[in-house]
Amino acid sequence: MLVGSAVVFAVVLALVVVVVVRRRGAATPADGPGGRNRGAHIFVGLAGVLVPLVVLAALFALTLGTVSTTSSAAGASSSVMTIQVTGRQWFWDVEYPDHHVRTANEIHIPVDETVTIVALSGDVIHSFWVPELNRKIDMIPGQRNVIRLRADRAGVFRGQCAEFCGLQHAHMAFTVVAEPRDTLDAWLARESQPAPQPQTVAEQRGQQVLLGSSCVYCHTIDGTNASGQIGPDLTHLASRRSIGAGVVPNTPGYLAGWILDPQHLKPGNKMPATALSGPELQDLLAYLRTLR
Repeated sequence: MLVGSAVVFAVVLALVVVVVVRRRGAATPADGPGGRNRGAHIFVGLAGVLVPLVVLAALFALTLGTVSTTSSAAGASSSVMTIQVTGRQWFWDVEYPDHHVRTANEIHIPVDETVTIVALSGDVIHSFWVPELNRKIDMIPGQRNVIRLRADRAGVFRGQCAEFCGLQHAHMAFTVVAEPRDTLDAWLARESQPAPQPQTVAEQRGQQVLLGSSCVYCHTIDGTNASGQIGPDLTHLASRRSIGAGVVPNTPGYLAGWILDPQHLKPGNKMPATALSGPELQDLLAYLRTLR
């Protein structure tokens, strides 16, 4: 499609140059029905109707072949791992059903191995897209779509929602981390464990701040009574690179700002502001930083 578009663009640009050069010459009277105007009409009909029809039909046929090789049912069954990704307003809910792992906004995959992404939606239409790894695919409420990802090198690849899903569509990013199989296995083993118990007095106070608040109705922390399903799973929050689906880095300062006033960083998201005193906030941050 890139090559076809480049050729069409070059031809159109050349025709524009020809028109500009000819108009800079001496003006001539308009020709009659059988003169140059008739030839121009024929040219417009060919270049404006016939050529686009042929070009678009050819590109469509080539695209069909590409789609079949990137998301065929046979290829999906040969993948080494299935990951379920649910688009929500406005974060990505990521689950590894075979490993009992649930995280958010971050997908870990093995290098040089094919994984199957089951794309779902929890509310409106989203679109899952990792430009460096594959094409985009829509996430439609009530429908199960499938796409495959394969990274030929280790690295961090940015993903983005490609379908307008509401006020914070532009801040609907995620990362795909491709890593060696042994590194991935170690990550999955850690992520499948419940949250570690707080060790210091400040961490223990911070846990009580969280468990005694309305946070437990929206978030899950495995190993505690927090079991909400509305927001991201926080069991291993501290190990993630960002918060708010890529809005800000996952640092204590940004995390504190998000807790106190998430609407300032991401207007329209479903998390309300939290009224905490300074000491309560510091204790809560101390506890959240243990969730690795």
